[in-house]
Amino acid sequence: MVKKVAILTAGGFAPCLSSAIGGLIERYTELAPDLEIIAYKHGYQGLLTGDYLAVTDNVRANAGLLHKFGGSPVGNSRVKLTNTKNLIKRGLVKEGENPLQVAADRLVADGVDVLHTIGGDDTNTTAADLANYLAENDYGLTVVGLPKTIDNDVIPIKQSLGAWTAADMGARYAQNIVAEHNSASRMLIVHEVMGRHCGWLTAATAQKYREWLDTQEWLPEIGLSREAWEIHGVYVPEGVIDIAKESERLNKVMDEVGNVTIFLSEGAGLDSIVAEMEAAGETVPRDPFGHVRLDKVNPGAWFGSKFAEKLGAEKVMIQKSGYYSRSAPPNDADLALIKECTDLAVDCALRGESGVIGHDEENGDVLSAIAFDRIAGGKVFDITQGWYTDMLTGIGQAIPAKAETH
Repeated sequence: MVKKVAILTAGGFAPCLSSAIGGLIERYTELAPDLEIIAYKHGYQGLLTGDYLAVTDNVRANAGLLHKFGGSPVGNSRVKLTNTKNLIKRGLVKEGENPLQVAADRLVADGVDVLHTIGGDDTNTTAADLANYLAENDYGLTVVGLPKTIDNDVIPIKQSLGAWTAADMGARYAQNIVAEHNSASRMLIVHEVMGRHCGWLTAATAQKYREWLDTQEWLPEIGLSREAWEIHGVYVPEGVIDIAKESERLNKVMDEVGNVTIFLSEGAGLDSIVAEMEAAGETVPRDPFGHVRLDKVNPGAWFGSKFAEKLGAEKVMIQKSGYYSRSAPPNDADLALIKECTDLAVDCALRGESGVIGHDEENGDVLSAIAFDRIAGGKVFDITQGWYTDMLTGIGQAIPAKAETH
């Protein structure tokens, strides 16, 4: 019988974390009002150190407030339970300790029967490591994950929580940024969108922005033209970026329209950037999971400099919508998806079924608890989809060849 539940959020933010916590609390209050709930602070960091908040009766009664906010009220961190060296360096475990055992023993010491993890592929692969350890060592605990990532790149999850909202917010951000196109002549604007391996968010953001363009009225006689507000290039990791050919095309746009705006996935062309850094003898910064620190590498600036030179841009603006997008409260579509997933997460937890909740693309899109060993990151965005190729055609961009690596 489940008597105590723990919740944690981890990894980067997405517009679903606060709401997912609220949804879990509401569902437990509906089905098991006497069950105790705690939330570990700053993800696996709080789990290792035993730092948590108790869900009080007042929190239960007002859990609906959590749907109105972005971020995570209990905090996040990037902690990999199998990266012992990093955890020792951060003072989260001691020399000679097994972090998985430390986490498992902490759950037992805190009297936890069910652990809910809310995070992306790194969070849930870490949850998988922990779930396997718990099962192999007969701890008898249930782990139920919820998939959040604005990249929408978790295999085999059809739609990750928060991704729809992130696309909406990125498009809203772009409305103000693209307004800068006349702040100088021959202006180049690079809108860098989050997406390390997957271009879904960049493509969806561009699509949402262009939907907004479709609703506007224009007055070209005074310079208010759709052509100037348009997206002129969309670049994602899944497609080959031919800078020479694109520069030739965009140079004509610059000459005719007077400005160029491109939407760029932060992971687009990353291999080329890393190779250039390594060839120059530079150290490529990486996080505890081994990922390139994109905030340090700065792909937008790299591409901006390449295009600026070839387009004869007089001014270049590099703008990143990621933090604006990922910390927003969820929109109506995400709220509905969050409720659907949190309801099932609680149902599964109460019957002792572990897994990650989502619509399983490999099983007819059925909403279910997907086994942890089937969860992986880096889902590829299909650049041959009709809505995407139609968008590229609409802005005069050739359909790119698929990249061999991402």
